[in-house]
Amino acid sequence: MCVGAMAIVLSCVVTHMAAGQETKPAAASTAVSSGGDAADKLWQSLVDNSQPPTPPAEWQSNRPSEAEIDKFKAQEADRVTKAAAGAKEFQTKFPSDSRVEQARDKEYELLQMAVALGNTNVVARLETVEQLKLKDPKLSEDERVRLRAGAVDRKAMSRLPEGRAAAFAELEQGARALIKDFPKRQEGYEMLLAVAGEAEPDKAREIAKTISQGAAPEEAKARAKDILEKMERVGKPVPIKFAAVDGRQVDFAKLKGKVVLVDFWATWCGPCVAEVPNVRSTYEKLHPKGFEIVGISFDKDKDKLVKFVADQKMTWPQYYDGKQWDNAYGKQFGIQSIPTMWLVDKKGNLRDLCARENLAEKVEKLLAEAQ
Repeated sequence: MCVGAMAIVLSCVVTHMAAGQETKPAAASTAVSSGGDAADKLWQSLVDNSQPPTPPAEWQSNRPSEAEIDKFKAQEADRVTKAAAGAKEFQTKFPSDSRVEQARDKEYELLQMAVALGNTNVVARLETVEQLKLKDPKLSEDERVRLRAGAVDRKAMSRLPEGRAAAFAELEQGARALIKDFPKRQEGYEMLLAVAGEAEPDKAREIAKTISQGAAPEEAKARAKDILEKMERVGKPVPIKFAAVDGRQVDFAKLKGKVVLVDFWATWCGPCVAEVPNVRSTYEKLHPKGFEIVGISFDKDKDKLVKFVADQKMTWPQYYDGKQWDNAYGKQFGIQSIPTMWLVDKKGNLRDLCARENLAEKVEKLLAEAQ
């Protein structure tokens, strides 16, 4: 079982940026500076050096190695750490400048970014800034929740070296505390749903059922109900039958004896494209042993899909209806994020709702089972 929008993930900053989400850069200000040219110069340096990390464009089509990711993160961590120091310097040197509040906010954002990129040396400063902001009586509820949620994510990420179980245990504890203090807010429930996405089936069901039947916001309840519905599909046949874009007829009822990956994806989805090399290599290795892939495309442009599939040598069939998020199978199966990958066993029953991680190993295990 998995939830696409996890609160914590390995290499989270790279994934976050690849998904097209951006951290808002410092904006230029038209306010009059009390520090004259020196303040203006330092402020401009802060603006120039506080852009969010942007992974290399080639990563969209070629999955980077762990070494490449680590090198990128180290370089970006150094850059944003220096920018955060610049924001602190601005506050110290020009406390009366009208932009000092912006500098405080920017320092906090940059410190968060630096920690997420792996610089644990600035954690103490980040926590200090965080506590100062939380003590501000004028702080809005939105900002207060955002600060609390950021702290929960950070603590959970800090436990990743102990294993994913430890990280998600920390996330659950923080999520429940956030829900207790802000029971009508969505953020805590989103974190708890991420925990459900990583938990064993019994616990995942308990969390999703509690949220769906409790006082959570309607959006969280809907997400929880989707999780329960997906889990009910496990162990049952997957009713998929269609004519692929290349004319091939696909009928899961006729694929018994094969292990099948159902790949919900799109060419416009950066993380989906980044998974293609891994999916293709798994297919090339295990297809002779009985492994098949069926793509469910959320694309709008058919020609772009056909060209991409050909260029990337994705020889398996693709479903296409041009409706993007209104994709017929996406709606039928409650797919709310992509890439989503399911595995169907030799008996034609859905076995894994989160096949993306350790794909080859999972396929080999299912191939070894008797029909």
